[in-house]
Amino acid sequence: MATPAKDLGPVLDKDGVRLTVDDAIATVTLTNPAKRNAQSPAMWRALAEAGRVLPGSVRVVVLRAEGQSFSAGLDRQMFTPEGIEGEPTFIDLARSSDGELDASIAGFQEGFTWWRRSDLVSIAAVQGHAIGAGFQLALSCDLRVVADDVQFAMRETSLGLVPDLTGTHPLVGLLGYARALEICITGRFVQAEEAVNTGLANLAVPADQLDAAVKDLTAAILAAPRDAVIETKALIRGAQGRSYDDQRAAERAAQARRLRDLAGLGE
Repeated sequence: MATPAKDLGPVLDKDGVRLTVDDAIATVTLTNPAKRNAQSPAMWRALAEAGRVLPGSVRVVVLRAEGQSFSAGLDRQMFTPEGIEGEPTFIDLARSSDGELDASIAGFQEGFTWWRRSDLVSIAAVQGHAIGAGFQLALSCDLRVVADDVQFAMRETSLGLVPDLTGTHPLVGLLGYARALEICITGRFVQAEEAVNTGLANLAVPADQLDAAVKDLTAAILAAPRDAVIETKALIRGAQGRSYDDQRAAERAAQARRLRDLAGLGE
């Protein structure tokens, strides 16, 4: 009997976000190229939902975007007095209580937080403009592969705002305090060569090779045993917050778990 074909239809497809799953690989695609994948609270909710509905079989999540730009940042309609239908305007947010305002921003951030889960490796495939919220979404991922036409910029400060979608912590971790501060307060563009040279991007390739490069990187990640990747990611992620001796101890504990698991003695 023939094996039924896999159903690779979207797990989620709403508000400019599509999630598809193929065994160990999930792909989250921004699907509003007509607006250069401008972001709205509805998109952020859809991104958060994508994280919640990921099957446990997924090991690698690829974030990509349709069109010429990865994401041009906030939907400028959010800056108008009428705002986006069904969403609070900036004035509404400003007039809310401290607790309500904090909860609103925390809700926006949820679409950006799950990409660094220890059981996943996330890869952003970035082409064209990645501005503001778009830059921060790319920074949410563990790794970034960029097209040679990429242009990162953090424009919030020029609008009188701050980057608040979880981008500042990874940016400082990748670039250091001085360069991260300079990029944020000037809003200048960071292009492919600088992104790779500073560690902001892992690899830059011609735009027509972006998907192939991400596919190769995904295959290399999947070649290693899942539990070893999970333990290694946890070690690397926690290293900056530990002293040298604490990191040594974390390495010993992780290796003990791996040795016992490989020997069939794990819990």
